[in-house]
Amino acid sequence: MRPLKRLKLVLGLLLAPILVVGGFTAESIAAEVIMYKNLSCGCCGAWAKHMRGAGFVVKEMPREDMAAVKEKYGISADLASCHTAIVDGYVIEGHVPASDVQRLLQERPQIVGLTAPGMPMQSPGMQAEGMPPKHYSVLAFDKQGKVKVYHRYE
Repeated sequence: MRPLKRLKLVLGLLLAPILVVGGFTAESIAAEVIMYKNLSCGCCGAWAKHMRGAGFVVKEMPREDMAAVKEKYGISADLASCHTAIVDGYVIEGHVPASDVQRLLQERPQIVGLTAPGMPMQSPGMQAEGMPPKHYSVLAFDKQGKVKVYHRYE
């Protein structure tokens, strides 16, 4: 066996148990969330903390021109909320729970993204930390403007 092949084999054998025990897989690598928010918004930071708690890497991008951000990503006034995030090519508008974003990334539907229009009072970032979402719906929207309920929180 050539020395380079032998080295690769030895390294592979040494690293394999670490990767298995550590649970590192392609699916476990944290998705990056780019979140555009108003400079003075406090609930946006609370939503970012919620997302970080679920394993996402969140980069907060304070902006003065949120209307331009929403226009760029096709967020109509009836779907708008206080912040707009991009996760692996999907638009996440407002206080969408991390579990819905995780489901979205697993299922990969042919949509533009998810939204929790307005600022639902019992959503992540708008209520006490750790409380379950209640009394609102997360909507999915596509390029044609079609909107449907993605998850209803009762």
